[in-house]
Amino acid sequence: MHYEQHYLTPLFEPKSVAIIGASETPGSIGATLARNMLDNLDAGYKGKLFFVNPRHDTVFGQPSYDSVESIPHRLDLAVICTKAQTVPAIVDACGRAGCRNAIVISGGFTEAGPRGASLERAAVESARRYRMRLLGPNCLGIMRPTSGVNLTFAHGNAVPGTLGLISQSGALCTAILDWALPNNVGFSTVVSLGAESDVDFGEVLDYMVADPRTENIFLYIEGIKNARRFMSALRAAARCKPVLLIKVGRHPAGEQAALSHTGALVGADDVFDAAVRRAGVVRLGSVGQMYAAASALFSHFRPRGNRLAIITNGGGPGVMAADHAADIGIPLAKLSPATVVKLTEALPPTWSKTNPLDIVGDADPARYAAALEACLEDPQVDGVLTILTPQAMTDPTQAARTVIETAGKSDKPIVTCWMGEEQVREARLLFKGAGVPSFRTPEPAVELFSHISAYYRNQQLLMQTPAAIADHVPPRLESARLVIETALAEGRKTLNEMESKALLAAFRIPIAQTVVARSPSEAMVLAEEIGLPVVMKIDAPNITHKTDSGGVRLNLNSLAAVRDAYPEIIEEVKKNRPDAIIHGVAIEPMIQKANGRELIVGMVRDEIFGPTIVFGPGGVGTETHGKDRAVALPPLNRFLVADMLASTRTSARLGEFRNMPPVSMEALEAVLLRVSEMVCELPWIQEMDINPLIVDEQGAVAVDACISIANLALTAGRYDHMAIHPYPSHKTTSYQTPDGRTVTIRPIKPEDADMEQEFVKRLSPETKYFRFMNTIRELSQAQLTRLTQIDYDREMAFVATVGSEESVGGEPLEVGVARYATNPDGESCEFAIVVADDWQGKGLARRLMGVIIDTARSRGLKYMNGDFLAENTRMLAFVQSLGFVLSPHPDDSGLKRGVLVLN
Repeated sequence: MHYEQHYLTPLFEPKSVAIIGASETPGSIGATLARNMLDNLDAGYKGKLFFVNPRHDTVFGQPSYDSVESIPHRLDLAVICTKAQTVPAIVDACGRAGCRNAIVISGGFTEAGPRGASLERAAVESARRYRMRLLGPNCLGIMRPTSGVNLTFAHGNAVPGTLGLISQSGALCTAILDWALPNNVGFSTVVSLGAESDVDFGEVLDYMVADPRTENIFLYIEGIKNARRFMSALRAAARCKPVLLIKVGRHPAGEQAALSHTGALVGADDVFDAAVRRAGVVRLGSVGQMYAAASALFSHFRPRGNRLAIITNGGGPGVMAADHAADIGIPLAKLSPATVVKLTEALPPTWSKTNPLDIVGDADPARYAAALEACLEDPQVDGVLTILTPQAMTDPTQAARTVIETAGKSDKPIVTCWMGEEQVREARLLFKGAGVPSFRTPEPAVELFSHISAYYRNQQLLMQTPAAIADHVPPRLESARLVIETALAEGRKTLNEMESKALLAAFRIPIAQTVVARSPSEAMVLAEEIGLPVVMKIDAPNITHKTDSGGVRLNLNSLAAVRDAYPEIIEEVKKNRPDAIIHGVAIEPMIQKANGRELIVGMVRDEIFGPTIVFGPGGVGTETHGKDRAVALPPLNRFLVADMLASTRTSARLGEFRNMPPVSMEALEAVLLRVSEMVCELPWIQEMDINPLIVDEQGAVAVDACISIANLALTAGRYDHMAIHPYPSHKTTSYQTPDGRTVTIRPIKPEDADMEQEFVKRLSPETKYFRFMNTIRELSQAQLTRLTQIDYDREMAFVATVGSEESVGGEPLEVGVARYATNPDGESCEFAIVVADDWQGKGLARRLMGVIIDTARSRGLKYMNGDFLAENTRMLAFVQSLGFVLSPHPDDSGLKRGVLVLN
């Protein structure tokens, strides 16, 4: 298959542009846009520029056309800056003229009320009718400095560079551009999204991933409309390039302001944090942090972990740094014994002997060098913050030179804080010139290190591709679905405790068995069967908090107590909750675990990101320590569960605690993995509480559970309810060849990168040429990332492998791969296939094509497309035998285009 340029290239790198509403009126948007592009005609823009304004014959000496349809050239891009009420008709005219893209700068649409929303819908409908893409409305515009494109109403140009900026705020774009110029920070592309009525974050991120000029990506986010597409694009981007973002709306007032500005809903902030961590992205807290990161982050560092060493010539600043590190969850590195010995030999006897390393106020450059070298060589140190306060005996400038020289010998992150002003000014300039991050106070320096370590951690999370169901005893899916279907058929949205626990049991989560009694005598019989002591709880579907309604009795040790408790519970609940629908009283064993810790494991459905798994302290601790919770997006695996548990203070109670032995972490992990399976496989679940889940050294047991459900229409995609698509392990198949070899066909994984590289190396020059349009020796790291770390929702790749006995290294051998990627229209996809030379003509290609065609069809796609070299006659005959219809390629006479109707 021939890979074409990204479909948004004509939007961001247009070869022909019309500015509709161009004028000479001083201070107007039309005049600023026109002036910016005219200035760029001499500065690098090589395309054609047209102005449209029916009230002028010329604008700044250039011809002005009455309408876009009068322009004697097909346009890549129209930029519209006229009043909102004129925009739908102008978009329609652009469509009739064959324009491919439009940017609507104007405001006055959905953010202005119902009338504006109607105008926005009309403009979008016109654009879609002509298959034209729309950026905006209510946006600043775009910049592509290397192409001479400045279609914004910002004053001045950006410096060409490697930073891609995508922002929902035009005002923030102008502020960053204004800061960047004197700081020599350059941009590959600047995009102000506006209201995202059509082109959204996900698509622009896709473009920047494919753009070779973009090396780092910054995002400013106010709200997300399409979580799946956003997460898909964000994860794809972060696999190839560092991505940093700021998101506002962390608190309710901010959320409301963001809502009114973008018309987008903002998800709960801790859920958003969980999403960006899982995407391998670093979230910054302020524009100031963005500036610091733009100047220094990823300059020459190889981020590792989060263990920080602090070197200081003053005790106070070291304590300030250590306190702030503790506040934001950065642990201080524990120096190895060898490092302590080395430092003791090099430093005066009065040095602190611990981290922070106080190397005493008279520290000279040599002492800084010795301390820094020792810390950088310590495997227990992941990064170093070096602090200097200008004291009478110090030489700030020479110390800075020493730090720079030492830093150049290591790829560990080094951050500096030369405090003061006059005496350290030259040192700061040296650090800036060397690309070593430098700050005036310790706190922002610690924060920058936290961002570097977060990048490392989040990249590890990004690499995880858990399946929906792990490789162990499978759940009883039919039993679980039957419980839900029965409740929904009865018109109920809340499962009772028995039903909730039945769902848990179906997914192999240990439960405290519950039965329901409908009379005092039945309660005694059931209590006798269960075994005393017991717990009794009201069984009422419309009561969630049973204790608050007086509906719980604990530790009943006699049948007489059980008999008396039954009417007491009924009477008290009726008194406190007259609306209660009482079915009886539930009875279960009193779980008594001397070393048990009460936890809560649950699931909530975030309005933006969908199902979200929650972990924290349970029982009464849920109310008193509610903020100590960990949040993660499913699906989970053991690595992700371990990261989730480690992020809470509750995890400290799970080890040896108050003379209690450590809990069984395996049992707790198993419950969280099973809850992840439930969330993946049961899209009807809206909310779930297992509270308390009691865990001790012997195992875990769900004592109480409550699950709410909704009647959902199932979609074409099995996991459409999730923001992150699980690894589709259920699509793995195998078959036997006539000569007895077993071929496995399965979805590709990130771990397949080395196998994919070896596969490409073994291909003949002819096969490489037909597949890649060149005879590359091997794939670049970026290509490998794109081919093996895929989003299973919008694309799919299947590898065919044979047993390890046929490979050199003992690993399975790849013998073929087929893939498709969904096009922006959401209806069609592009496919590619390549088979090892010695496996061609053996039916493997037909099997691989059958798998990707069936998968694309099951996703509801209507067409599958492919472009082929006209000289590749074997491929042309093969795809025709599968039902593809061939035609000449519209843009390249050396290619043929094939289309297969799927549905």
